[in-house]
Amino acid sequence: MSELHTIAFIVENKPGVLFNISNMFRKKNFNIHSISVGAIPNAEVVRITIVVQADARGVYQVVEQLDKMVDVVEVKRLDPMRIVRRELALVKLTTTDPMAREEALTCINDYHGLILNIDPDTLIAEVTGESDEIDAFLELVKPIGIIEFSRTGITALEKGRLRLERGEM
Repeated sequence: MSELHTIAFIVENKPGVLFNISNMFRKKNFNIHSISVGAIPNAEVVRITIVVQADARGVYQVVEQLDKMVDVVEVKRLDPMRIVRRELALVKLTTTDPMAREEALTCINDYHGLILNIDPDTLIAEVTGESDEIDAFLELVKPIGIIEFSRTGITALEKGRLRLERGEM
């Protein structure tokens, strides 16, 4: 059965590494659902979080192959019961109508969002949470008028003392 799996990597910080990793998923015919890449304190490496839809056996095989890649320092499939996942969305809403502006502010507040910019007829909000929370927020503000939005992709960390072993600090 195909389901979403979260995989975290520590990889060398050099050109072509992300291409090689995403190409591995392409070869296995897995669609990358979400990807986020960010620097960590050790500038020689970066952390990548990928969410992919696949069966457990296929993910296991990909993780094994990725672990053998020269540029991959560490790779791990994260246990969905032991992780905290978050995604960030920036949403620009039309607020020319004062009632729409008030409704937008209420929705943003209900989702513990932040107002980043207010202009006479638009506002930009930041909302973070699980992907389904972001989806629900977008559905809620759709009638107000979404002009544009951008999502970061999922990032995740394991709870407790669990962590990727090498390269993090």
